[in-house]
Amino acid sequence: MAIAQLLVEVLALGAAYALVALGFVLILNATGAVNFAQGDLVMAGGFGAVLLADRLHVSGLVLLPALLAGMAVLGVVVALAAYMPLRRRPPEAVFISTIAVGIILQNVANRLFGAEPVATPPLFGAGRVRFAGVDASVQSVAIIGVAALLIAALYTLFTHTQFGRRLRATAYDRDMAMAIGIPVDRMIAGTFAVAAALAGAAGLLLSNTFFVTPSSGSDYMIKAYIAVVIGGWGSIRGAVAGALLIAAFEVLYPSLPLLVPALLWMPSSDAVFSQTTSTIVLDVAVLLILVVRPQGLFGEAARQRP
Repeated sequence: MAIAQLLVEVLALGAAYALVALGFVLILNATGAVNFAQGDLVMAGGFGAVLLADRLHVSGLVLLPALLAGMAVLGVVVALAAYMPLRRRPPEAVFISTIAVGIILQNVANRLFGAEPVATPPLFGAGRVRFAGVDASVQSVAIIGVAALLIAALYTLFTHTQFGRRLRATAYDRDMAMAIGIPVDRMIAGTFAVAAALAGAAGLLLSNTFFVTPSSGSDYMIKAYIAVVIGGWGSIRGAVAGALLIAAFEVLYPSLPLLVPALLWMPSSDAVFSQTTSTIVLDVAVLLILVVRPQGLFGEAARQRP
């Protein structure tokens, strides 16, 4: 059952990465600009969860709603500071402004919490659970469940609420949305709020295992960017698929010698199947995908986009 246990870890890690990538795509579709602060919002969510846990002394699942609300407010602040004043400027201006916001968040976190890695509280608790013959950590199973619920809630928001329909209309054609009376600026601020809430949730989910530092957001930003490139620029399902593919490389590739013991006899097997090498292999896979399908696995051809 080793492969089944590894697949649970892939799903848990990929689900958390998917939350980051989804927030990235939502802002990209709504504004046409890249929010380079998305990774640092994950970091902010991690530290926010640590701060709440210190004050409330509850599990991660209990403090999640408060964290989502706080991160949504932070997302609106980012929209007002980094996007709204520059919304009529070229997209490059927003790129720079969101990078600046990310740097500010890093320095604020460093000032408040220091540079030492800290962990967020587990969603339920420590320990392991067995189901269908698979032995998995409680945290991994909880991450899959919480991420699935958040993605389902996001789907419900966008497909079954008036607010969600307005958000989709704004993302599809801002000028037309404005012409029919949709408050576009408020919808974009709402999109930033949703994206920041997703990032904050990912920060809570990821930082229990991988810890959080003021500089950890950069790594999550890169992974979100790669996930979107793999899945297709602006594709929601592509972002999820790309996130799962990244998680598969990170979990399965270094574990190949455990699954295939004969690989242990390879010269320098520790180096060949290291986490660093898995990153290299992932980058090569990204290049191959771009050569074969420049628009990504689920992306549309550029000429088909409105």
